[in-house]
Amino acid sequence: MRTAHITLGAPAASPGDLVGAILTRDLTLHGERWSKGRRLSAADLELLARPREAGDSGPRLRGLAVPDEVVAVTVIVPEPGDLHEDEAGCRLAEAVRGEGLTLRGPAESRVDLLAAADGVVHVDVAALERFNRIDPLEAFSVFDGQIVRAGDLVASVKVAPHVVPLATVERAERALRGRPLVRVAPFVPRRVGVLVKETLAAAARDRFERSVRDKVEGLGSRVERIVYVEDDPGAVERGLRSLVSGPAAVDLVLTAGGASTDPSDPFFVAVERLGGRVVRHGVPAHPGSMLWLARVRRSAVLGLPSCGAYSKVTAADLLIPRLLSGDPPTAATVAKLGHGGILTRSMRFRFPAYALNLDAPEG
Repeated sequence: MRTAHITLGAPAASPGDLVGAILTRDLTLHGERWSKGRRLSAADLELLARPREAGDSGPRLRGLAVPDEVVAVTVIVPEPGDLHEDEAGCRLAEAVRGEGLTLRGPAESRVDLLAAADGVVHVDVAALERFNRIDPLEAFSVFDGQIVRAGDLVASVKVAPHVVPLATVERAERALRGRPLVRVAPFVPRRVGVLVKETLAAAARDRFERSVRDKVEGLGSRVERIVYVEDDPGAVERGLRSLVSGPAAVDLVLTAGGASTDPSDPFFVAVERLGGRVVRHGVPAHPGSMLWLARVRRSAVLGLPSCGAYSKVTAADLLIPRLLSGDPPTAATVAKLGHGGILTRSMRFRFPAYALNLDAPEG
């Protein structure tokens, strides 16, 4: 690129060479406001060359009147191999965008990526950092694992200067290798069962069941059955088998009332007897160390220690949305919760809407 100077109120020597030149400052001319980054048309150049008329307040740069001695504005003239900031922003947005996102913009090179549906945000944090090492490209997002609603701002890309070398944009595109930086996994209607090894009075049972349904239905899925069993390995095994077997098998089983630190707890015995396995004891978040995650046949099984835990914000409220949006019940899925795993009130924005009314730990 090169720079040029346009004298206000005077014809340019070669106006044809300046068509497409880019304004470097905000300018108000003959009562019309032009933003920096504007690509000048032939008509724009004619207005810049028009002499000041009687009663005309004169040009203004960045909202300030241009003194009489200021007679020129600087413009950038793109050359072959240059991209205007808006073109660069659009290309970069397409390169970083994964599924579940729509685009808004550009506005001064910034292109926003919006959630197309309710779901869970997935950010490739390492790739995002590598992308942002390429000067002068910028990409920024919400937290990985954050719950968003349709239309929410998820990420943005932009460039700092008005003109960027095409080679720089192509370098970023090659570095991504066709893998997006950010995507939204939408909630998919899934079948959920609840297995409770706990005796509850009628009023407490109503509160518990209402809390469970609020969580599950708030994420677009459905509670198929809530099964209460005795604290006995055989009873728990029969109850779990009824939820994970045959064509009526659920996608996710939520449990309550287990002793997560006791290897002989009937829940763990039932998982083993049914050919499943526990993939994670404890979740790297607070509160979350008493949770456990297992897989039995095609069903994920998530254990909470007691029914009372359903009325509090825990790591389960970050893990359940992941499981209901397609993440598998694996140690890798759980490991992602460690970053941002201090689940105090200040972190409520990361949770589903239902969690706004739940108790949160102080630290």
